Amino acid sequence: MNNNKKIAGSVVVSGYGLLAAAMYASPSQAAGFIDDAHGTFQTSNFYYSRDFRDGAGQSKREEWAQGFMLDLRSGYTQGTVGFGLDALGMLGARLDSSPDRTGSGLLPVHDDGRAAGEYSKLGLTAKVRVSKSELKVGTLQFKMPLLVGNTGRILPQTFKGGTIDSKELDHFTFTAGSINGATARDSTDNDALTLTNRNHRFVATPQADHFRFGGVDYAFSPTLNLTYQAAELEDIYTQHYLGLVQTLPLGPGKLKTDLRYFISDKSGAAHAGDIDNRSFNGILTYSLQGHALGVSYQNMTGRTAMPYVGGADVYTSHFALVGDFVERNERTWQLRYDFDFATVGLPGLTVMTRYIAGNDADVLTHNGNGSEWERNSEIGYSVQSGVLKNVGVRWRNSTYRSNFTRGVDENRLIISYSLPLF
Repeated sequence: MNNNKKIAGSVVVSGYGLLAAAMYASPSQAAGFIDDAHGTFQTSNFYYSRDFRDGAGQSKREEWAQGFMLDLRSGYTQGTVGFGLDALGMLGARLDSSPDRTGSGLLPVHDDGRAAGEYSKLGLTAKVRVSKSELKVGTLQFKMPLLVGNTGRILPQTFKGGTIDSKELDHFTFTAGSINGATARDSTDNDALTLTNRNHRFVATPQADHFRFGGVDYAFSPTLNLTYQAAELEDIYTQHYLGLVQTLPLGPGKLKTDLRYFISDKSGAAHAGDIDNRSFNGILTYSLQGHALGVSYQNMTGRTAMPYVGGADVYTSHFALVGDFVERNERTWQLRYDFDFATVGLPGLTVMTRYIAGNDADVLTHNGNGSEWERNSEIGYSVQSGVLKNVGVRWRNSTYRSNFTRGVDENRLIISYSLPLF
Protein backbone atom coordinates (compact mmCIF):
# COMPACT_ATOMS: atom_id res chain seq x y z
CA MET A 1 0.00 0.00 0.00
CA ASN A 2 2.84 2.40 0.85
CA ASN A 3 4.54 1.63 -2.47
CA ASN A 4 1.33 2.54 -4.29
CA LYS A 5 1.21 5.93 -2.54
CA LYS A 6 4.84 6.56 -3.50
CA ILE A 7 4.07 5.73 -7.15
CA ALA A 8 1.04 8.04 -7.16
CA GLY A 9 3.14 10.83 -5.64
CA SER A 10 5.87 10.41 -8.24
CA VAL A 11 3.28 10.61 -11.02
CA VAL A 12 2.01 13.96 -9.70
CA VAL A 13 5.53 15.36 -9.26
CA SER A 14 6.44 14.26 -12.80
CA GLY A 15 3.38 16.04 -14.17
CA TYR A 16 4.30 19.36 -12.55
CA GLY A 17 7.86 18.96 -13.77
CA LEU A 18 6.77 18.50 -17.37
CA LEU A 19 4.51 21.55 -17.18
CA ALA A 20 7.32 23.71 -15.79
CA ALA A 21 9.72 22.54 -18.50
CA ALA A 22 7.25 23.50 -21.25
CA MET A 23 6.59 26.94 -19.74
CA TYR A 24 10.27 27.87 -19.44
CA ALA A 25 11.50 26.53 -22.78
CA SER A 26 13.26 29.03 -25.05
CA PRO A 27 11.20 30.66 -27.85
CA SER A 28 12.85 28.47 -30.51
CA GLN A 29 12.19 25.34 -28.51
CA ALA A 30 8.60 26.35 -27.75
CA ALA A 31 7.66 26.90 -31.41
CA GLY A 32 6.24 23.42 -31.85
CA PHE A 33 4.34 23.71 -28.58
CA ILE A 34 2.15 26.44 -30.13
CA ASP A 35 2.40 25.81 -33.87
CA ASP A 36 1.25 22.19 -33.62
CA ALA A 37 -1.50 22.88 -31.06
CA HIS A 38 -5.16 22.28 -31.84
CA GLY A 39 -8.40 22.78 -29.99
CA THR A 40 -12.01 21.65 -30.34
CA PHE A 41 -15.23 22.86 -28.76
CA GLN A 42 -17.94 20.23 -28.43
CA THR A 43 -21.48 20.43 -27.14
CA SER A 44 -24.14 17.79 -26.62
CA ASN A 45 -27.85 18.23 -25.91
CA PHE A 46 -29.01 14.91 -24.44
CA TYR A 47 -32.52 13.62 -23.64
CA TYR A 48 -32.56 10.28 -21.83
CA SER A 49 -35.56 8.12 -20.91
CA ARG A 50 -35.39 4.64 -19.36
CA ASP A 51 -38.80 3.09 -18.59
CA PHE A 52 -38.68 0.04 -16.31
CA ARG A 53 -41.33 -2.42 -17.46
CA ASP A 54 -41.50 -4.62 -14.37
CA GLY A 55 -40.16 -5.11 -10.85
CA ALA A 56 -40.10 -2.94 -7.76
CA GLY A 57 -38.32 0.37 -7.33
CA GLN A 58 -38.01 3.54 -9.37
CA SER A 59 -40.30 3.22 -12.39
CA LYS A 60 -38.54 5.67 -14.69
CA ARG A 61 -35.30 7.56 -15.22
CA GLU A 62 -35.83 10.58 -17.40
CA GLU A 63 -33.64 13.68 -17.66
CA TRP A 64 -32.55 16.30 -20.15
CA ALA A 65 -29.16 17.99 -19.96
CA GLN A 66 -26.62 20.02 -21.90
CA GLY A 67 -22.92 19.26 -21.98
CA PHE A 68 -19.99 21.45 -23.08
CA MET A 69 -16.42 20.31 -23.58
CA LEU A 70 -13.31 22.30 -24.53
CA ASP A 71 -10.45 20.05 -25.63
CA LEU A 72 -7.09 21.87 -25.98
CA ARG A 73 -3.98 19.97 -27.03
CA SER A 74 -0.55 21.52 -27.42
CA GLY A 75 2.18 20.41 -29.73
CA TYR A 76 5.65 19.58 -28.43
CA THR A 77 8.58 21.86 -27.77
CA GLN A 78 11.41 21.32 -30.21
CA GLY A 79 14.53 19.38 -29.39
CA THR A 80 15.48 15.80 -28.56
CA VAL A 81 12.97 15.82 -25.71
CA GLY A 82 9.65 17.56 -26.45
CA PHE A 83 7.26 18.79 -23.76
CA GLY A 84 3.55 19.50 -24.06
CA LEU A 85 0.35 20.08 -22.12
CA ASP A 86 -3.31 19.16 -22.78
CA ALA A 87 -6.37 20.58 -21.05
CA LEU A 88 -9.93 19.26 -20.96
CA GLY A 89 -12.62 21.57 -19.59
CA MET A 90 -16.12 20.16 -19.07
CA LEU A 91 -19.47 21.63 -18.00
CA GLY A 92 -22.84 19.94 -17.60
CA ALA A 93 -26.13 21.79 -17.08
CA ARG A 94 -29.58 20.51 -16.07
CA LEU A 95 -32.47 21.27 -18.41
CA ASP A 96 -35.12 18.99 -16.91
CA SER A 97 -35.19 16.57 -13.98
CA SER A 98 -37.11 15.66 -10.82
CA PRO A 99 -36.28 13.54 -7.73
CA ASP A 100 -38.41 10.62 -8.97
CA ARG A 101 -36.61 10.50 -12.35
CA THR A 102 -32.90 10.91 -11.48
CA GLY A 103 -30.11 8.39 -12.02
CA SER A 104 -29.84 8.71 -15.79
CA GLY A 105 -26.07 9.21 -15.70
CA LEU A 106 -26.40 12.71 -17.14
CA LEU A 107 -26.26 14.64 -13.86
CA PRO A 108 -24.91 14.18 -10.32
CA VAL A 109 -27.55 13.48 -7.66
CA HIS A 110 -27.41 15.33 -4.31
CA ASP A 111 -28.17 13.73 -0.93
CA ASP A 112 -31.71 15.11 -1.08
CA GLY A 113 -32.37 13.11 -4.25
CA ARG A 114 -32.32 16.11 -6.59
CA ALA A 115 -30.06 16.44 -9.61
CA ALA A 116 -27.40 19.16 -9.63
CA GLY A 117 -28.22 22.30 -11.58
CA GLU A 118 -24.74 22.24 -13.09
CA TYR A 119 -21.34 20.66 -12.58
CA SER A 120 -17.91 21.23 -14.05
CA LYS A 121 -14.47 19.64 -14.09
CA LEU A 122 -11.01 20.35 -15.47
CA GLY A 123 -8.41 17.83 -16.50
CA LEU A 124 -4.74 18.61 -17.22
CA THR A 125 -2.31 16.22 -18.89
CA ALA A 126 1.43 16.82 -19.09
CA LYS A 127 3.25 14.97 -21.85
CA VAL A 128 6.78 14.24 -23.03
CA ARG A 129 7.92 12.87 -26.39
CA VAL A 130 11.28 11.30 -27.15
CA SER A 131 11.74 9.92 -30.65
CA LYS A 132 8.63 7.75 -31.22
CA SER A 133 7.79 7.30 -27.54
CA GLU A 134 5.30 9.39 -25.56
CA LEU A 135 4.67 9.74 -21.82
CA LYS A 136 1.42 11.23 -20.52
CA VAL A 137 0.65 12.05 -16.87
CA GLY A 138 -2.59 13.47 -15.49
CA THR A 139 -6.15 13.19 -16.82
CA LEU A 140 -6.52 10.34 -19.29
CA GLN A 141 -9.21 8.76 -21.44
CA PHE A 142 -9.06 5.14 -22.54
CA LYS A 143 -10.43 2.92 -25.25
CA MET A 144 -8.39 -0.24 -25.14
CA PRO A 145 -9.41 -3.89 -24.70
CA LEU A 146 -8.87 -4.01 -20.93
CA LEU A 147 -10.18 -0.53 -20.11
CA VAL A 148 -12.90 1.22 -22.11
CA GLY A 149 -13.88 4.56 -20.59
CA ASN A 150 -17.61 5.30 -20.70
CA THR A 151 -18.55 8.06 -23.18
CA GLY A 152 -22.28 7.37 -23.36
CA ARG A 153 -23.56 10.59 -21.75
CA ILE A 154 -22.87 14.34 -22.01
CA LEU A 155 -19.39 14.12 -20.42
CA PRO A 156 -16.87 11.25 -20.57
CA GLN A 157 -15.48 9.12 -17.78
CA THR A 158 -11.83 10.08 -17.14
CA PHE A 159 -8.93 8.56 -15.19
CA LYS A 160 -5.91 9.82 -13.26
CA GLY A 161 -2.51 8.28 -13.84
CA GLY A 162 0.25 7.87 -16.39
CA THR A 163 0.85 6.00 -19.65
CA ILE A 164 3.75 5.33 -22.01
CA ASP A 165 3.24 4.52 -25.70
CA SER A 166 6.15 3.55 -27.92
CA LYS A 167 6.39 2.96 -31.67
CA GLU A 168 10.17 2.64 -31.86
CA LEU A 169 9.93 -0.69 -33.69
CA ASP A 170 8.26 -0.81 -37.08
CA HIS A 171 4.77 -2.37 -36.99
CA PHE A 172 4.78 -2.56 -33.16
CA THR A 173 3.03 -0.33 -30.63
CA PHE A 174 3.94 -0.93 -26.97
CA THR A 175 1.72 0.46 -24.20
CA ALA A 176 2.05 0.51 -20.41
CA GLY A 177 0.49 2.52 -17.62
CA SER A 178 -0.77 2.87 -14.08
CA ILE A 179 -4.05 4.49 -12.97
CA ASN A 180 -4.93 5.44 -9.40
CA GLY A 181 -8.34 7.11 -9.69
CA ALA A 182 -11.40 7.72 -11.87
CA THR A 183 -13.99 10.45 -12.34
CA ALA A 184 -17.40 9.14 -13.36
CA ARG A 185 -19.25 10.65 -16.32
CA ASP A 186 -21.77 12.35 -13.97
CA SER A 187 -19.38 13.32 -11.16
CA THR A 188 -16.66 15.83 -10.30
CA ASP A 189 -14.95 13.63 -7.70
CA ASN A 190 -11.75 11.68 -8.27
CA ASP A 191 -12.85 8.36 -6.78
CA ALA A 192 -11.00 5.15 -6.05
CA LEU A 193 -11.12 2.42 -8.67
CA THR A 194 -13.59 -0.38 -8.12
CA LEU A 195 -15.25 -3.38 -9.76
CA THR A 196 -18.51 -3.60 -11.72
CA ASN A 197 -20.80 -5.82 -9.65
CA ARG A 198 -24.15 -6.07 -11.46
CA ASN A 199 -26.59 -8.65 -10.10
CA HIS A 200 -24.21 -9.33 -7.13
CA ARG A 201 -21.86 -11.31 -9.37
CA PHE A 202 -19.06 -11.10 -6.82
CA VAL A 203 -19.08 -11.32 -3.03
CA ALA A 204 -18.01 -7.68 -2.59
CA THR A 205 -17.41 -4.41 -4.44
CA PRO A 206 -14.05 -3.33 -3.03
CA GLN A 207 -11.85 -0.39 -3.96
CA ALA A 208 -8.39 -0.69 -5.47
CA ASP A 209 -5.39 1.64 -5.27
CA HIS A 210 -4.19 0.94 -8.80
CA PHE A 211 -5.04 -0.46 -12.19
CA ARG A 212 -1.82 -1.39 -14.00
CA PHE A 213 -1.58 -2.56 -17.59
CA GLY A 214 0.78 -3.25 -20.46
CA GLY A 215 0.58 -4.67 -23.95
CA VAL A 216 1.63 -4.70 -27.55
CA ASP A 217 -0.07 -4.30 -30.93
CA TYR A 218 1.52 -5.83 -34.00
CA ALA A 219 0.42 -4.74 -37.47
CA PHE A 220 1.33 -7.92 -39.33
CA SER A 221 0.04 -6.35 -42.54
CA PRO A 222 -2.32 -3.52 -43.53
CA THR A 223 -5.20 -5.99 -43.20
CA LEU A 224 -4.12 -8.01 -40.14
CA ASN A 225 -3.55 -6.73 -36.58
CA LEU A 226 -2.68 -8.77 -33.49
CA THR A 227 -3.01 -7.53 -29.90
CA TYR A 228 -1.93 -8.77 -26.47
CA GLN A 229 -2.63 -6.94 -23.21
CA ALA A 230 -2.38 -7.75 -19.52
CA ALA A 231 -3.75 -5.80 -16.55
CA GLU A 232 -4.37 -5.99 -12.81
CA LEU A 233 -6.97 -4.25 -10.68
CA GLU A 234 -4.91 -4.47 -7.52
CA ASP A 235 -5.92 -7.23 -5.10
CA ILE A 236 -9.12 -7.85 -7.09
CA TYR A 237 -8.45 -9.41 -10.50
CA THR A 238 -5.90 -9.95 -13.25
CA GLN A 239 -6.87 -10.09 -16.91
CA HIS A 240 -5.19 -11.07 -20.17
CA TYR A 241 -6.44 -10.28 -23.65
CA LEU A 242 -5.62 -11.76 -27.05
CA GLY A 243 -7.14 -10.19 -30.14
CA LEU A 244 -7.04 -10.61 -33.91
CA VAL A 245 -8.59 -8.30 -36.52
CA GLN A 246 -8.36 -9.15 -40.21
CA THR A 247 -10.08 -7.70 -43.28
CA LEU A 248 -10.01 -9.57 -46.58
CA PRO A 249 -11.73 -9.12 -49.95
CA LEU A 250 -14.55 -11.58 -50.53
CA GLY A 251 -16.38 -11.38 -53.82
CA PRO A 252 -17.42 -7.78 -54.49
CA GLY A 253 -17.21 -6.86 -50.80
CA LYS A 254 -15.01 -7.31 -47.72
CA LEU A 255 -15.12 -9.74 -44.81
CA LYS A 256 -13.88 -8.54 -41.42
CA THR A 257 -12.96 -11.06 -38.72
CA ASP A 258 -12.66 -9.81 -35.13
CA LEU A 259 -11.67 -12.39 -32.47
CA ARG A 260 -11.36 -11.47 -28.78
CA TYR A 261 -10.32 -13.76 -25.91
CA PHE A 262 -10.12 -12.73 -22.23
CA ILE A 263 -8.63 -14.69 -19.31
CA SER A 264 -9.59 -13.35 -15.86
CA ASP A 265 -8.49 -14.57 -12.41
CA LYS A 266 -8.44 -13.29 -8.84
CA SER A 267 -5.46 -11.22 -7.78
CA GLY A 268 -3.46 -10.85 -4.56
CA ALA A 269 -5.71 -10.58 -1.51
CA ALA A 270 -8.79 -11.23 -3.71
CA HIS A 271 -10.95 -8.62 -1.97
CA ALA A 272 -13.88 -9.42 -4.30
CA GLY A 273 -13.62 -13.14 -3.62
CA ASP A 274 -13.09 -15.78 -6.27
CA ILE A 275 -12.77 -14.57 -9.87
CA ASP A 276 -12.32 -17.12 -12.64
CA ASN A 277 -13.58 -16.42 -16.16
CA ARG A 278 -12.74 -17.18 -19.77
CA SER A 279 -14.51 -15.17 -22.45
CA PHE A 280 -14.46 -15.76 -26.20
CA ASN A 281 -16.06 -13.25 -28.57
CA GLY A 282 -16.01 -13.72 -32.35
CA ILE A 283 -17.48 -11.32 -34.92
CA LEU A 284 -17.79 -11.75 -38.70
CA THR A 285 -18.92 -8.69 -40.71
CA TYR A 286 -19.48 -8.60 -44.46
CA SER A 287 -19.54 -5.14 -46.08
CA LEU A 288 -20.78 -4.27 -49.55
CA GLN A 289 -21.74 -0.88 -51.06
CA GLY A 290 -22.72 0.77 -47.76
CA HIS A 291 -24.33 -2.36 -46.32
CA ALA A 292 -22.71 -4.24 -43.42
CA LEU A 293 -24.13 -7.49 -42.04
CA GLY A 294 -22.54 -8.92 -38.90
CA VAL A 295 -22.99 -12.07 -36.87
CA SER A 296 -21.22 -12.79 -33.60
CA TYR A 297 -21.04 -15.35 -30.83
CA GLN A 298 -19.83 -15.03 -27.24
CA ASN A 299 -19.19 -17.71 -24.63
CA MET A 300 -18.46 -17.28 -20.92
CA THR A 301 -16.81 -20.17 -19.01
CA GLY A 302 -15.32 -20.48 -15.53
CA ARG A 303 -16.58 -20.15 -11.97
CA THR A 304 -17.63 -16.46 -12.18
CA ALA A 305 -18.83 -13.71 -14.47
CA MET A 306 -16.36 -11.58 -16.42
CA PRO A 307 -14.90 -8.70 -14.34
CA TYR A 308 -14.28 -5.15 -15.52
CA VAL A 309 -13.58 -1.74 -13.97
CA GLY A 310 -16.51 0.04 -12.31
CA GLY A 311 -18.23 2.69 -14.43
CA ALA A 312 -16.40 1.59 -17.58
CA ASP A 313 -17.60 -0.37 -20.60
CA VAL A 314 -16.46 -3.87 -21.46
CA TYR A 315 -14.69 -4.58 -24.75
CA THR A 316 -17.05 -7.10 -26.29
CA SER A 317 -19.30 -6.66 -29.31
CA HIS A 318 -22.25 -7.72 -27.10
CA PHE A 319 -21.96 -4.82 -24.66
CA ALA A 320 -25.20 -2.97 -25.44
CA LEU A 321 -27.17 0.08 -24.29
CA VAL A 322 -28.68 -1.77 -21.32
CA GLY A 323 -27.20 -5.27 -20.89
CA ASP A 324 -23.55 -6.30 -20.79
CA PHE A 325 -24.11 -10.07 -21.35
CA VAL A 326 -21.14 -11.31 -19.30
CA GLU A 327 -22.82 -13.45 -16.62
CA ARG A 328 -21.31 -16.74 -15.52
CA ASN A 329 -21.60 -19.47 -18.21
CA GLU A 330 -23.69 -17.20 -20.43
CA ARG A 331 -23.79 -17.89 -24.16
CA THR A 332 -24.92 -15.11 -26.50
CA TRP A 333 -25.29 -14.47 -30.20
CA GLN A 334 -25.90 -11.29 -32.16
CA LEU A 335 -27.19 -10.29 -35.57
CA ARG A 336 -26.40 -6.73 -36.70
CA TYR A 337 -27.07 -4.62 -39.79
CA ASP A 338 -25.63 -1.19 -40.69
CA PHE A 339 -26.21 1.01 -43.73
CA ASP A 340 -24.39 4.17 -44.81
CA PHE A 341 -26.58 6.29 -47.07
CA ALA A 342 -23.53 8.01 -48.59
CA THR A 343 -23.55 5.23 -51.19
CA VAL A 344 -26.97 6.39 -52.42
CA GLY A 345 -26.18 10.09 -52.39
CA LEU A 346 -27.06 11.01 -48.78
CA PRO A 347 -23.72 11.43 -46.97
CA GLY A 348 -23.93 11.81 -43.20
CA LEU A 349 -27.01 9.60 -42.77
CA THR A 350 -26.51 6.18 -41.15
CA VAL A 351 -28.73 3.52 -39.58
CA MET A 352 -28.02 0.50 -37.39
CA THR A 353 -30.12 -2.26 -35.90
CA ARG A 354 -29.10 -5.34 -33.92
CA TYR A 355 -30.50 -8.14 -31.81
CA ILE A 356 -28.60 -9.85 -28.98
CA ALA A 357 -29.84 -12.95 -27.14
CA GLY A 358 -28.22 -14.64 -24.14
CA ASN A 359 -29.06 -17.84 -22.31
CA ASP A 360 -27.66 -20.38 -19.84
CA ALA A 361 -26.60 -17.53 -17.54
CA ASP A 362 -25.87 -18.70 -14.00
CA VAL A 363 -26.95 -15.66 -11.96
CA LEU A 364 -26.62 -15.73 -8.16
CA THR A 365 -29.86 -13.74 -7.71
CA HIS A 366 -31.90 -16.11 -9.91
CA ASN A 367 -32.82 -19.77 -9.69
CA GLY A 368 -32.62 -21.63 -12.97
CA ASN A 369 -31.43 -20.78 -16.46
CA GLY A 370 -30.94 -17.04 -16.79
CA SER A 371 -31.88 -15.52 -20.13
CA GLU A 372 -31.90 -12.01 -21.57
CA TRP A 373 -32.28 -10.29 -24.92
CA GLU A 374 -31.88 -6.77 -26.25
CA ARG A 375 -32.82 -5.01 -29.45
CA ASN A 376 -31.07 -1.74 -30.40
CA SER A 377 -31.87 0.64 -33.24
CA GLU A 378 -30.07 3.83 -34.15
CA ILE A 379 -30.40 6.50 -36.79
CA GLY A 380 -28.00 9.42 -37.10
CA TYR A 381 -27.37 12.36 -39.39
CA SER A 382 -24.42 14.75 -39.48
CA VAL A 383 -24.62 17.94 -41.55
CA GLN A 384 -21.80 17.85 -44.10
CA SER A 385 -21.51 21.49 -45.21
CA GLY A 386 -22.80 25.04 -44.74
CA VAL A 387 -23.28 27.01 -41.54
CA LEU A 388 -24.61 23.91 -39.74
CA LYS A 389 -21.65 21.71 -40.68
CA ASN A 390 -20.77 19.22 -37.91
CA VAL A 391 -24.21 19.46 -36.29
CA GLY A 392 -25.34 15.91 -35.60
CA VAL A 393 -28.66 14.40 -34.59
CA ARG A 394 -28.90 10.84 -33.29
CA TRP A 395 -31.75 8.76 -31.91
CA ARG A 396 -30.99 5.51 -30.06
CA ASN A 397 -33.71 3.08 -29.01
CA SER A 398 -33.46 -0.09 -26.96
CA THR A 399 -35.79 -2.82 -25.73
CA TYR A 400 -34.36 -5.16 -23.08
CA ARG A 401 -36.02 -8.15 -21.41
CA SER A 402 -34.69 -10.67 -18.90
CA ASN A 403 -35.92 -13.29 -16.44
CA PHE A 404 -33.36 -12.26 -13.77
CA THR A 405 -33.49 -8.45 -13.79
CA ARG A 406 -35.90 -5.67 -14.74
CA GLY A 407 -37.06 -5.15 -18.31
CA VAL A 408 -36.39 -1.76 -19.92
CA ASP A 409 -37.60 0.40 -22.79
CA GLU A 410 -35.09 3.16 -23.46
CA ASN A 411 -34.74 6.17 -25.75
CA ARG A 412 -31.87 8.61 -26.19
CA LEU A 413 -32.01 11.71 -28.38
CA ILE A 414 -28.72 13.54 -28.86
CA ILE A 415 -28.02 16.76 -30.73
CA SER A 416 -24.29 17.42 -30.94
CA TYR A 417 -21.96 20.01 -32.42
CA SER A 418 -18.20 20.05 -32.86
CA LEU A 419 -16.24 23.19 -33.77
CA PRO A 420 -12.51 23.05 -34.57
CA LEU A 421 -10.97 26.18 -32.99
CA PHE A 422 -7.42 26.08 -34.35
